[in-house]
Amino acid sequence: MMRAWQVQGAGEPIDVLREVELDPPEPGPGQVRIRVTAAGIGLPDVFMCRGTYPLTPPLPFVSGQEATGTITAVGEGVDLAIGTRIMCVTAFWLGHGSFAEECLVAADSTFAIPDGLTDAEAAGFWIPHLTAWIGLVDRGRLAAGDWLAVLGAAGGSGIAAVQLGHALGAQVMAVVSDDERAAFCRGLGADATINHRDGPVAPALREVTGGHGVDVIYDPVGGSLAEDAAGAMARGGRLLAVGFASGSWPKIAAHSLVTANTSLVGVFAGGYSREELDDIHRNLAALVSDGRLRNAVSAEVPFDALPRALQQMADRAVVGKLVLVP
Repeated sequence: MMRAWQVQGAGEPIDVLREVELDPPEPGPGQVRIRVTAAGIGLPDVFMCRGTYPLTPPLPFVSGQEATGTITAVGEGVDLAIGTRIMCVTAFWLGHGSFAEECLVAADSTFAIPDGLTDAEAAGFWIPHLTAWIGLVDRGRLAAGDWLAVLGAAGGSGIAAVQLGHALGAQVMAVVSDDERAAFCRGLGADATINHRDGPVAPALREVTGGHGVDVIYDPVGGSLAEDAAGAMARGGRLLAVGFASGSWPKIAAHSLVTANTSLVGVFAGGYSREELDDIHRNLAALVSDGRLRNAVSAEVPFDALPRALQQMADRAVVGKLVLVP
C-alpha cells in the first residue's frame, strides 16, 4: 500500500483533498511507475480540485503533474531500467498523479535530470521551462536585446520565463502585484519590475522601454491584465497566450492587432515529437550546466501539508515554486 492525496469532490483544495491508502498503480503498455522523490505543485492542481481544468480526470483521482523519482516497475514495450532516476510529466489525466508515494508516467514523458539540479528543483522544472522555451524561442522568436514583459512573473510559469528571457539576453520586465514579488523577480534576473496594482500597466511598460514598447509579452495570466499590457506592444510585438490564471483568456480585438502590426500567438506545450522535446531538453540542460538557469524553489512542502500548500496557491499567497516531498 502507499499514501496518496485523493481529490474526492469539486471545490477548494483544503475541502476536497483526502489522504488515503491505495495499492500502487500497475503500469500498462508504454508506462512506468516511479517512487516519487519530489513533486511540483502548480496552479493546474488547484483547477483540478475545482473541476475546471480541461484535463481533470473523473473523481476520485490523484493529481500532481510534475515529479522526480526512481523507476520501480515498467510496462510492456518499455526500454527503461528499474532504478533509473528521472524527471517527468505524470499520467495525472488518468488519475495517477504525483501527489502520492508512487505514480504512473508515460515512458515518452520521462527525461534525465539535468546536472546541477536537485530532485526538488527538477520536480518543478520541466513543464514551466519547456513551456517558456516553446513560448519565447519557438513561438515568440525572442532575440537578444528585445524587451520582454512577463505577467504573473513571481508564479511558477513566470519564474521560468523571467530566467530564460534573461539567459537569452532579453531586457526583462516583471509584472507583479507587490514589493515582495518584485524583489524576488529582481533576484531571478529581471531588469525592471512593475506593480500592476499601482495603475494601468501599458503606460508603465512604455515608460520603462523609453517609448519603444514591448517586443514580447509572456502571458500566463490572461484577463484584464493581459488586455491592458497588450496596449504597450511595439510594432511587430507578440503577445504570447500561455495560460489563464485569472480565470479567463484575454479578449484582444483583431482590428487593434491589425492597426498596430502586432500578433496574438498561442503557446501550448503539447503535440511536440520526442525528437523535438529532446532538443529542447538539451538546450535547457546546457543553460543549467552553464549556471544561467535554475529553478527557484521557494519551499519544500511536507507530504502531510499538501492541502494547506495548495490552498495558499489558490489564495494567491505563494511567491515562487512549491515542491511536495513525500
